[in-house]
Amino acid sequence: MPSASHRKSGRSVRIAAASFAALLLAFSGAAAAQAADITAPGGAQRNSGDRAADVRASIVDRPAKNVILVIGDGMGDSEITAARNYQYGAAGKLPGIDAPPLTGQYTTYALDKTSKLPDYTTDSAASGSAWATGTKTYNGAISVDVNGKPQQTMLQTARANGFKTGNVTTAELQDATPAVQGANVTSRSCYGPVETTKSCPGNALENGGAGSITEQLINTRADVTLGGGAASFEQTATAGQWQGQTLLAQAKDRKYNVVNDAAGLDALTVADQNAPVLGLFANGNMETRWDGPKAVQNGGSMPAISCQENAKRPSTMPTLAQMTSKSIDLLKGASKGFFLQIEGASIDKQDHAANPCAQIGETVDLDEAVQKAMDFARADGNTLVVVTADHAHSSQIIYPNSNTPGLTRTLTTKDGAPMTMAYGTAVEGKSQMHTGTQLRVAGYGPGAANVVGLTDQTDMFYTVTDALKLDRTLKPGGDPKPDTGTEPTTPPVQPGGSANGAADGAGNGAVAGGTDNSRTGGQNPLAVTGAQIGLAVLIAAAFVVAGGIVLRANRRQRGGADGVFGTLR
Repeated sequence: MPSASHRKSGRSVRIAAASFAALLLAFSGAAAAQAADITAPGGAQRNSGDRAADVRASIVDRPAKNVILVIGDGMGDSEITAARNYQYGAAGKLPGIDAPPLTGQYTTYALDKTSKLPDYTTDSAASGSAWATGTKTYNGAISVDVNGKPQQTMLQTARANGFKTGNVTTAELQDATPAVQGANVTSRSCYGPVETTKSCPGNALENGGAGSITEQLINTRADVTLGGGAASFEQTATAGQWQGQTLLAQAKDRKYNVVNDAAGLDALTVADQNAPVLGLFANGNMETRWDGPKAVQNGGSMPAISCQENAKRPSTMPTLAQMTSKSIDLLKGASKGFFLQIEGASIDKQDHAANPCAQIGETVDLDEAVQKAMDFARADGNTLVVVTADHAHSSQIIYPNSNTPGLTRTLTTKDGAPMTMAYGTAVEGKSQMHTGTQLRVAGYGPGAANVVGLTDQTDMFYTVTDALKLDRTLKPGGDPKPDTGTEPTTPPVQPGGSANGAADGAGNGAVAGGTDNSRTGGQNPLAVTGAQIGLAVLIAAAFVVAGGIVLRANRRQRGGADGVFGTLR
């Protein structure tokens, strides 16, 4: 049996090997892109050789301390490809989304509320509920099953196990994807008390329910909650301790630290159960990063366009990357670890609007956030990052400068080539529809191997909770105590439960009506570029770090002192 020091040193070696493999995987595509002429035989090849050893090294078979789940709403393969083509060129690489080395696909179907049979095209509520709770449900449901029974979410379970938690979106916080982690209601429309009384009476506070989505998000009490949706916080509670007060006043009374702009977010240094952070950066959805003309009838044959910065976006509004980076900074000191969900919401919303520039800009925005998550995970060594989507969408890349019976628009990409986008599931002026295809899911870090192959969205609940070794029987507000060692100012209610913490039965749950990664044509493939020199330096540095860790591990096995690299845990 190996000694504890041998086991620890072996783990250090495995971490070093995994980190080194990730560096090679991250940079090999960039090196090929810089060196190759895509018109030459093999010039478009992405692999730099046999990657079997790299993939083996990327499989980390041990628990994770932290999990960062990144959701691109509506981000199917077509949306990813369009963003890559536009921003980095056909032979380029999205530095964040394309970085996780282990990939698979998952199915996304919902259930019909009446027949209980598959509904092959999901909405964001049913799909989000599936990964958040491990339970299939009907379109429109927020973390309740097909019969309306509340299901505990992975964020609520992480909180119950004493982990720090975060919930970040570019949409309204009450929108489906953030809502599924912190609320349990029968209809996604029940943002505040007004809508809940009308559309989800069984969930309404005055009827003994747990309240609206906004009220339940306050009760769930994630350590960090960032997004839009400030308007719903101006509604007033209809019952309970804060009856007659606005939900924003209630949050402040319950010691939430409320910020409204990037400067306020940047100034934060603490987020815990004594002072959880609530960032409200827009009354509704946050503004997109980019804008441009929408797809229209015969737009494919019109002159090609280039995307522009969105002039309506305030300079004080944080980007998703900024929100991700700050959330990680605020959560990473947790002794047990953290769970963080990040959503780029308006890929979907701009796909609905048939606006290719805004859609692509939001994909690039998400990619920047993934880069922040991956940077942290590589340095930390104990963090699982999963990048995926909730459902596929309608945009398609078609023959350049062509038209369809639907809506089209041609863009000029990084390559200087035309790329025509088509939207064909609704007429002009109406909302484009989701599609029912399976989706890409990619992972890095401990437990990432569980995304490989074909899985279902419900598997994500178990992938995350198993990676963190969570006790799924624990309820929010119970033992063990929060990571800070103090009780919440107001203990959160159980999922779907009444304001006094009692769980609802069937009655209350009942349904109530930057870097250019493109290849340069004509470049001498043997020429040594500055990027290749930089790449060589990075790889050499990785060898030095990995070798130092291995050397230190060997010294520790012989009783030697730690070297300058410190202790990897």
